[in-house]
Amino acid sequence: MTQTSSRTSADNYFENFEVGQVIAHARGKTMTEMDNVLLTNMVMNTAQGHFNEHLMQRSSGIPGFDTRIVFGGINFSLVIGLAAQDTGEQVLRELGMDKIRLKTPVHHGDTLYAFTEVLEKTESDRTDAGIIRFKHFGINQHDKLVYEGERTVLMKRRGAWGDL
Repeated sequence: MTQTSSRTSADNYFENFEVGQVIAHARGKTMTEMDNVLLTNMVMNTAQGHFNEHLMQRSSGIPGFDTRIVFGGINFSLVIGLAAQDTGEQVLRELGMDKIRLKTPVHHGDTLYAFTEVLEKTESDRTDAGIIRFKHFGINQHDKLVYEGERTVLMKRRGAWGDL
């Protein structure tokens, strides 16, 4: 039988992260019209700026806001998703998301990339896991900051979980 640890990265347990460490995540993702319109409608966000191109073109007059913008919840989720391979595989529980800031509008066709800084590592009340606080950043293809936010997780310790 294949061990669970052989299916995940060997270097993303609690012990592998150091305060101050910055991770540039490997993948990027281009935001498509389908991503925005489908997910915006699925979560029942009725703000027309996400799906009414005609309204945006004639009413805004503000550069960057004269075409549909991607719902911020999608931008936030995508950045966390891009970071997940490196910061989420050994997570037992999400403890919190905080200080979320959407800094620059995202439009269809923009490509997002993610970076993570390790802000803090603390002991937990569990011997098999510790607490890590990350700061995630999302940038677009023009290196403009589109998202930043903090995420706190309960992360497995290698000694307790590494060979299950």
